[in-house]
Amino acid sequence: MNRVPNNSSQPTQGHGHDDVPVLNETRLSPRMTAVGAVLIVLVFVVLAVVGILSRMHSDKVLADTTAVLAAPTVIALPPQPGAPVDNFTLPGNVTAYTDSPIYARTSGYLTRWYYDIGAHVRKGALLAEISSPEVDQQLAQAQADLATAEANASNAKIQANRYQGLVQSNAVSKQDTDTLVSQAAATAAAVKSAQANVQRLKELQSFEKVYAPFDGVITARTVDTGQLIDSGAAKEMFHMQAVHTLRVYVNLPQVYAPQAKIGSTFDIVFPEHPGKTFTGTLVRTSDAIDPASRTLLVELDISNRTGELLPGSLAQVHFKVKTPAQTFVIPVAALIFRHEGLRVGTVVDGPKGPVAHLVPVVIGQDDGATVQIVNGLSVSDKVIQDPPDSLIEGERISPEKTDSGPKAEEDQ
Repeated sequence: MNRVPNNSSQPTQGHGHDDVPVLNETRLSPRMTAVGAVLIVLVFVVLAVVGILSRMHSDKVLADTTAVLAAPTVIALPPQPGAPVDNFTLPGNVTAYTDSPIYARTSGYLTRWYYDIGAHVRKGALLAEISSPEVDQQLAQAQADLATAEANASNAKIQANRYQGLVQSNAVSKQDTDTLVSQAAATAAAVKSAQANVQRLKELQSFEKVYAPFDGVITARTVDTGQLIDSGAAKEMFHMQAVHTLRVYVNLPQVYAPQAKIGSTFDIVFPEHPGKTFTGTLVRTSDAIDPASRTLLVELDISNRTGELLPGSLAQVHFKVKTPAQTFVIPVAALIFRHEGLRVGTVVDGPKGPVAHLVPVVIGQDDGATVQIVNGLSVSDKVIQDPPDSLIEGERISPEKTDSGPKAEEDQ
């Protein structure tokens, strides 16, 4: 067998040219090829991990920055302590001590009236007269029936007494005697019935004259001479009010209800009497809180002997009571109205910074600009002054740094 000459060791001979050297070919082993592939894969993995971590870090920084920038900037200040003695003014409705409409008790025509609106009358004064001929005739008939009943009763009694004397001597039968005695009792009862009917018609006839039921003033007259009057409460004839003493009704907030003591006095002013103060005495309360307004209805009596005050007017009652507990005063704009109740936003420390905390509160006096908080806040709280409507519990916020101490107040 002929051997193939080794081209790597024998030079190639050309025709008329110089000899050209040939490079030696080097083959990589499979192991080295695998190691190279693994190294390339690791490089790509490292690059991918570095890229992912870099992107995650960038996303986290972006999210944190966005959260910080999205946090609403608010002004948070500590609430102002309220005064230990609370002075406030509540509206009061002034009414007459006695207020009564006057109706007719009998039917007929009005023949005359004696007092018009504004007249001050005494109890028992004759206000008007009603002509009622039907009642007069019924009374005359009833009186005649009474006379007949009395005559029959007298005759029956005489007959019964006579037979009771004769029956002792067996001159009359006992049955006839018993019959006459029964007739005497029946006619006596008929007399009483007739007397009651006469008395009823006399009472009805007395209602032809209308009298004042108490001392007071005529505030309304709705009838005139010749007008047909019907008995009952279909239409009032007069309206009377007793004005020597007036009642002032005030709705006291629930938080002050325990301090409504009977006998306490309060200052009352009226817009039609500027510069003048009247004194009212608390005489009674409803002893129940109105569930609609959460207030206690109290009554104050005020003397009106001079007649300068008018029922139906509006009064301003000045109350001066001790606060039941530590109270705070905040702006009305700090209140948050939610379906679960009234809330106030405060600033508390969260794991990632300041967050909002919605505190349920109970309010007292409200003057339109500020409101008194009687329950829910403490002296260490920082109240958000003008919270956004979208503020929720636990939301991150960015409180502004404000100097609300004594130095700031002095600078102002």
